[in-house]
Amino acid sequence: MDASLLLVEDDDATRAFLADNLAADGFHVATATDAGEAVRAIEVRRPDVVVLDLLLEGPGGLTVLDRVRASDGLGSRIDPDLPVIVVSARAAEVDRLRGFARGADDYVTKPFSYPELVARVRALLRRAAGRPGRGLVRAGELTVDPLTRAVRLAGAPVALSAKEFALLHMLASDPTRVFSKPELLRDVWGYLAAGNSRTVDAHACRLRRKLAGGGRRYVQNVRGVGYRLTEAP
Repeated sequence: MDASLLLVEDDDATRAFLADNLAADGFHVATATDAGEAVRAIEVRRPDVVVLDLLLEGPGGLTVLDRVRASDGLGSRIDPDLPVIVVSARAAEVDRLRGFARGADDYVTKPFSYPELVARVRALLRRAAGRPGRGLVRAGELTVDPLTRAVRLAGAPVALSAKEFALLHMLASDPTRVFSKPELLRDVWGYLAAGNSRTVDAHACRLRRKLAGGGRRYVQNVRGVGYRLTEAP
């Protein structure tokens, strides 16, 4: 088991017990004690799964869950599909339902059986392994790495702004598809209502110029619709 796990727990004894046993069971364990530390750890460490206590000092664990599920997965370093298993002393049905409604993948109540917790974590990881990957994307001589946010064209690095990278990553996720401007405004810029399509056009124009060195026109405007990524010269 090589999975990385972030344990978010503010009780010292519980955190030490779980961290020691999870490490002994083969997980690479990192810990956090509050919501802010947990979000930073998710951004930097990019764990495979999070074990999250809800009753934290300050903003509770649901704040962490909300931050993960609200991520766009493009401009942010947080995967919105990150598997999260909640561990909480709140055992009432309404609490469990609230946790699931906010995006928990599983909910374990305290006190719990450690072997059952490990079994649930491993089951969650198996399900997550079946999801489409967010790994390195290649299109011709262009490579886009969402983990390091690195873009290379014919082996040379390309410097992009956060939104330029988010736009390119979305286009590269399905190079044969035309993405409409409203769709790009929603998923890259977070506009829930119709926004100014010139925002998309301006970023696409800059992106096209930065990718022009490879001798191919990678970012193509489909008139009246939107944009696609193409490998055609």
